[in-house]
Amino acid sequence: MNPAYNEEYYVLAQRVMGDMLDYAVNTLNYPIEDFYNMFLVSSLSKQIEIGNPTFVAGKNGCEIARLVIEETFGMEFWQEDLMYLDKSPEYWIGWTLAYYQWYSSRSFLEISRIISVKEMYLMYNTLHEADISKTVSIIGERINNRNESILKRLRAYAGLSQTLLARESGVALRQIQMFEQGQRDISKAQADTIYKLSKALKCDMKDLIPFDDNRAAHP
Repeated sequence: MNPAYNEEYYVLAQRVMGDMLDYAVNTLNYPIEDFYNMFLVSSLSKQIEIGNPTFVAGKNGCEIARLVIEETFGMEFWQEDLMYLDKSPEYWIGWTLAYYQWYSSRSFLEISRIISVKEMYLMYNTLHEADISKTVSIIGERINNRNESILKRLRAYAGLSQTLLARESGVALRQIQMFEQGQRDISKAQADTIYKLSKALKCDMKDLIPFDDNRAAHP
């Protein structure tokens, strides 16, 4: 994995995201899914994704939450900052999402397609005291399973074995196996490889890429 931005800022981003969700849910009384969807489509999510110091170091989570609301509704919003010493499940969710986004370089929108904030509530009791690497591993397994299922499903629709797909596409059998087993990320394959597979499977190139949010196959 290549982290999204300089390591010195990810801890700040975790704190900002944790306080943002805690404040939005427990002080402003937004349902977490509603607020997080607002965050996903806001410009604030993009700033945190790149570790912009103006936002991850220059503002706290309450300020970020208010900016999300102001951008969503197009009007100024004010509510006093309130951050708790005892960390809530919402704080853990934001803290964890910020770390995984930094670690994986995936967008928050892309991550939300892997695991929802509602699902993360179900993980809280088991994982909030565990090392964060455990949560990273679980999310990574979901990605691998998603990558595997797409190519396998399209190959099954086409009625091709792995060997036949390799023969008709010109893509090495071992490479196809690694894509299907999740050992290699097909979204990071060369465009020529995806093109050959799509022709053999009679599908669009984009159908082979699990997540196309701000990502493209490498040329």
